[in-house]
Amino acid sequence: MLAQTPPMGWNSWNTFGSNINEQLIFEIADAMVDKGYRDAGYEFLVIDDCWSCRERDRSGKLVADPEKFPHGMKYVADYVHSKGLKFGMYSAAGIMTCAGYPGSYGHEYQDAHTFAEWGVDYLKYDLCHYPGSGDVRNSYLTMSMALRSTGREILFAGCTCGTYDPWDWMRSIGAHMYRSHADITDEYEAFRYIAQTQLPNFKYSGPGCFNDMDMLVVGMNGSGNVGVGGCTFEEYKTHFSFWAFMGSPLMIGCDIRNMTDETKKILTNKEVLRVDQDAAYRQPFFLNSMPYEPNKDRGPGEAFWNYYPLDCPIMARFLDDGEIALGFFNFSDDKRTGWFTLDNLGLPITAGKTIEATDLWTGDVWRPEGGVFKFDWLEGHSCQIFRAKIVDMK
Repeated sequence: MLAQTPPMGWNSWNTFGSNINEQLIFEIADAMVDKGYRDAGYEFLVIDDCWSCRERDRSGKLVADPEKFPHGMKYVADYVHSKGLKFGMYSAAGIMTCAGYPGSYGHEYQDAHTFAEWGVDYLKYDLCHYPGSGDVRNSYLTMSMALRSTGREILFAGCTCGTYDPWDWMRSIGAHMYRSHADITDEYEAFRYIAQTQLPNFKYSGPGCFNDMDMLVVGMNGSGNVGVGGCTFEEYKTHFSFWAFMGSPLMIGCDIRNMTDETKKILTNKEVLRVDQDAAYRQPFFLNSMPYEPNKDRGPGEAFWNYYPLDCPIMARFLDDGEIALGFFNFSDDKRTGWFTLDNLGLPITAGKTIEATDLWTGDVWRPEGGVFKFDWLEGHSCQIFRAKIVDMK
C-alpha cells in the first residue's frame, strides 16, 4: 500500500517557482543522494507548476516546455529513477493550473496515462481555475480512478488548500495525502498559524492518507519563491519538529544544493524523523487541554503552558514500539514554562511506574519529580520534543 507512513521528498515550488529546468532537476537529484537526503528517507523529487507548454498538442496531450526540458519528461524521470529516487509531477483539477498552464479538467484519463508513460510516481493535484458548474469532489475522484486505471502505482497528493473540507472526503476517494491549508510562506507567523489551525484535523489522518500541512520552509532563509522574512534556527527547528510530531508529510522546499550545516542538522535528525515515520501513526492528544486563568502574580509572559493549549500545546503520541513521543511547543512570543502530571498520561502513582524521556535535539535524559514532568523556561517560538519509555519507579 502506498503512503503507509507520511511521504517524504523535495518539491520545486517554494524556492524555484517557475524557474525550473532539466539541469536544475538533475542537480537536485544528485544532491538528494550525495548529501544523504535519500538515505534519510526523502524519496520523492517533485516538479511543481510551470513545467509544460501553454497549450496541449493536436491530440490533446500535455507537452513539456522544450526550452526547460529539451529531452522531455521521460528522460528526466529516468535520471531521477537512476538515483534511486521516485519522480513526481504536478497538475490541477481546473481548466488551468494556478500559474495558468493547461489543467486536467476533462482530460483526466489522458493525462493520467501520459504521466504513467513518463514514469511518474507521484502526482500533486492542485485546485485553480475550476469551472463554477463543476463538482470538486467528483473531479478528484475522477483523477484518482484515472491514475488507478494506468496500472502504475502513483501516489495521489490532493491539494485544495483546505477549501471544500478535504479531510471529510480525500481518503474515501483514494488520495494518499491532502493539503489542508493555504500556501505556506517563509516566515514564523505563517507556519504558526498553520500549526494552530490544523490541530483539530489530525483525527482524519493516518496510514494510507495523511494530512499535509504544506511543504517545509526550513533553510529558505527568506529567499526563493515564497521567501518573506525568513526564520531563525530555533523557529525552523520548531517548524520541523511540529510537522514531524503531527505525522505530516515532509517535503523539503529549500535549495538543498547550497544548504547550511544547520539546515541539514534539522532535516536529517534521525530521531525526529522516526517520530514522523512511526508505523502505527496514532494521533497526538493534549496533556494541557483545560483552559485556565493564569496566575496573576506571575510577570508578563510567565503563565504556565498548561493554561494555553493553542499557544503552547503539550502533547503526547503513542508510538509503535511502545514508547511515547512528547512534544512541547511554545508558539507564543514570550518565555514560558509548563508541566503535566503522570496521572494525565495514564500513570497514577499507584502504578509504581514513571517515564524516562530523551530530548531528541540535545540527547539529555529527563525524569519526572514527584509524579510531575516539568520543563525549564522555554523561549518563545521554540520547542522540546522527547521520546519516552515506561520504567520502574526508583
